[in-house]
Amino acid sequence: MGFLKKYVFWTIIGLIGINRSGITQVILRHPYGIGTVPAAPDYSLVKNWAALPTQKDFADTLPAKTHHLKDGQAEAKADVFFIHPTIYTQQPTAGSFEWNADLNDTVLNNRVDESTILNQASAFNGSCRVYAPRYRQAHYYSFLTSNKEDRQQALDLAYADVKQAFEYYLAHYQEGRPIVIASHSQGTLHAKRLLKEFFDGKPLQQKLVFAYLVGDIAGPPAQPTEFEFIKPARSAEEVGGFASWHTYLRGYFPEKYQTYHFSTAVCTNPLTWRLDEEYASKSLNKGGIGLRFTFYPTLADAQVHQGLLWIHKPYVRGRFFIRTKVWHSADINLFWQSIRDNVALRIENYWKRVGEGKR
Repeated sequence: MGFLKKYVFWTIIGLIGINRSGITQVILRHPYGIGTVPAAPDYSLVKNWAALPTQKDFADTLPAKTHHLKDGQAEAKADVFFIHPTIYTQQPTAGSFEWNADLNDTVLNNRVDESTILNQASAFNGSCRVYAPRYRQAHYYSFLTSNKEDRQQALDLAYADVKQAFEYYLAHYQEGRPIVIASHSQGTLHAKRLLKEFFDGKPLQQKLVFAYLVGDIAGPPAQPTEFEFIKPARSAEEVGGFASWHTYLRGYFPEKYQTYHFSTAVCTNPLTWRLDEEYASKSLNKGGIGLRFTFYPTLADAQVHQGLLWIHKPYVRGRFFIRTKVWHSADINLFWQSIRDNVALRIENYWKRVGEGKR
């Protein structure tokens, strides 16, 4: 492989946030009920959090050569509860648990920290204290199997941990502060459930700054009526609502486009923060994240089209060689700085509303 092709290959691997082996088709041979599940986490233990504002972790990181940015968690006026995507993709080792991750798996924990916590959760450290629980995430195969019962049991166990972590956060960390919910992929599936159970039409909704429900393709993506009281936002300034998008190469429609009702799904353009189909050029992109947590200005353009977020090939050297059509794993990477700026704006507007008595 020539230098340029190697450069492009590793740039894209960095963008999509997977390891060098990529995601292979792993089939879990045993039904969910075979064997026992991993031990439940105790969220009073620091080891069961991938990110805490009181600990040094990958969510504190900033890209090199971005001296204008700072980790603002010490002064942050809001918290973010970040639910990470599926990183448990590998073949389980002999005698190990299969359908749900074991939180004592240090290799998997390191993969979580060095991928999603570094590349995604870090986008919020400028204006939020970052809380990201480890949880017994469902294996990637849960989204491929035709056995709906196995899938649901694995996801229910994962959500039980997310719920327990959030309850611990409320009881021990929140202290009445406003909350941002942020998530990706499997994490967004759990985030939607969390919002319905704890926020939608509940007293805690008054504390909701915003929800970033990104990469919402682990199940049917969020519809405009997903929640009764939490509505999709139509501008960059709104508070109390949610944004959602799922990224593909311009002209591409995913296999489940019809069955998952993508055409009516909420799709936000993260460069304009609107729901319309107006094209946003790369000049509006304030920067994204690539290989080795490298910052790339004007990395991608964006346009909503029939419920999908379409981009041209990312604007990196050697883009001619890029063949990727599904940019799901880079949903946050591509728009990292735009997300960072937007959450700061929404938090500022939240506090203005509080001062005006409009919570």
